[in-house]
Amino acid sequence: MKPLKVLQVFTVLNRGGAETNLMNYYRQMDRERVHFDFLVHRQEEGAYEQEIKKMGGEIFRLPALHPTRIKQYKVAVSKFFDENPGYQIIHGQCSELGIFIYREAKKRKIPVIIAHAHNSKMDWDQKALFRMLWKHGMRKYINTYFSCGQEAAKWLFGKKLATKAYQMNNAVNTDDFVFNPSLRERMRLKLHTENSFNVVHVGRFNIQKNHCFLIDIFSEIIKINPQSKLFLVGEGELKKEIETKIDQLNLTEKVEFLGLRSDVADLLQAMDVFVFPSRFEGLPVALVEAQTSGILCAVSNAIPREAVLVPDIVEVCSLQDSAKYWAEKMIKRHLTFIRTDVSHHITKVGYDIKTNASQLEQKYSDLIDQFS
Repeated sequence: MKPLKVLQVFTVLNRGGAETNLMNYYRQMDRERVHFDFLVHRQEEGAYEQEIKKMGGEIFRLPALHPTRIKQYKVAVSKFFDENPGYQIIHGQCSELGIFIYREAKKRKIPVIIAHAHNSKMDWDQKALFRMLWKHGMRKYINTYFSCGQEAAKWLFGKKLATKAYQMNNAVNTDDFVFNPSLRERMRLKLHTENSFNVVHVGRFNIQKNHCFLIDIFSEIIKINPQSKLFLVGEGELKKEIETKIDQLNLTEKVEFLGLRSDVADLLQAMDVFVFPSRFEGLPVALVEAQTSGILCAVSNAIPREAVLVPDIVEVCSLQDSAKYWAEKMIKRHLTFIRTDVSHHITKVGYDIKTNASQLEQKYSDLIDQFS
């Protein structure tokens, strides 16, 4: 029997949360049962593309969707489907930005058209008004609703349709993140931070992740413990702005930019506190990874409660609280914190990738039976 042909739609295949989550699934899935191809909206090669090609997936490219070039974009979408027929499932990982792909897929009677909710709000940029319109307009073209959590589903689909959403957990390979004291020592030696209080953040440099406030928090941490260091994993459009702020606060010697990394699991072993002061989130993969590693986490109250999988290791602070309050709270908690292996708890609450990958295979199959 031929595998189900699924087209995964993304903006770019870099190490963002949605991309990392799907790769976690794809590595574990039976590729004789389900085949993934990828449709992206950037011309440059993404971080995951070579791995995808080795697993047999094809990568196709569309121009970026921009409000001033919608006509040209629609033509490109139509041409893509003319040249690449045969998909049984469209899985839109870019939420409302997939509206014209969903519309074309419905026109061509592709059986299953999924929009996947990854966030509970959005950045207010030049596309914001269009995105709000597309969010409502896309609903008539899709027939399946996926989300990372309840809050994200409500935002993208509305409260009524959110009740129909299938929760595709942002699951991780727990074996990769199990707390390992000997690996922790090796990583701290490698990073030259054996005697430092190590603070880490994993996330794109954008408005959502709230790096400006993160730097304010770290500035207060340094006042309490001058032996502290901050490690920033990720890239993004606001990186230069954050570099400037760090320089202005004379923190350059204390902050390391690590870029996009494939070894986040190992990096987390070396760290003491994971700080995540986001303005909004769906159910962040980075936070699932951090909790699986057993590290003490300090997160904002803008993050949905359902994202707190291991309450004993997560401190929730208000975005209305001062940076000094955040710093004092996490340092005080760290004084009595004992890091242990909590990966079994992640499995217990349903976030181990092995079980979830099998469930997704079956879900795709069930959807074909339902809509064909």
